[in-house]
Amino acid sequence: MSMVFRFRMLSDENDNFVRDYEAMYDMTLLDFHDFILQSLEYEPCMASFFTADDRWEKQREFTSVEMDDGSGDAPAAMESVTLGQVIHNRRDRLIYLFDMFGDRAYFLELTGTFEAEKGASYPREIYAQAAAPDQYDPSKTRAEDDDGSIFGEVMSEFSDFEGDDNYDDEY
Repeated sequence: MSMVFRFRMLSDENDNFVRDYEAMYDMTLLDFHDFILQSLEYEPCMASFFTADDRWEKQREFTSVEMDDGSGDAPAAMESVTLGQVIHNRRDRLIYLFDMFGDRAYFLELTGTFEAEKGASYPREIYAQAAAPDQYDPSKTRAEDDDGSIFGEVMSEFSDFEGDDNYDDEY
């Protein structure tokens, strides 16, 4: 039997967005990248994975395009690295940078490991909540029924006073 990693993926653009994925430990980062794009219904794009510390600081980079110039300083290619080579412990983290120019990313954390189920197909999405942020425009949501965060709903009540300069600020 083979080992399966379970990841939780979050976005800093939509507080309600959550995806839980299960992937084989020997899956390449490039195959995981392709699976994430398909899961989010994104078009193919250049991207990078970064290992991250417990404060989400980027560490080692893995790119979707080979960038090795022979100097030894270039990031590793996703196609040559498996999840099991970069993920070792529960709560290990990856940053998935899907918009290189906009510096937009998803945050993945290993939430568990277990033996693969007989007859199950991996990788797979096991949980999805809220629409994914638009691939190209962070100000757009991809679904009309996505209400955004609870914080946004509560704060919208206070927008009635925006732009109203008739109040005297001196008390």
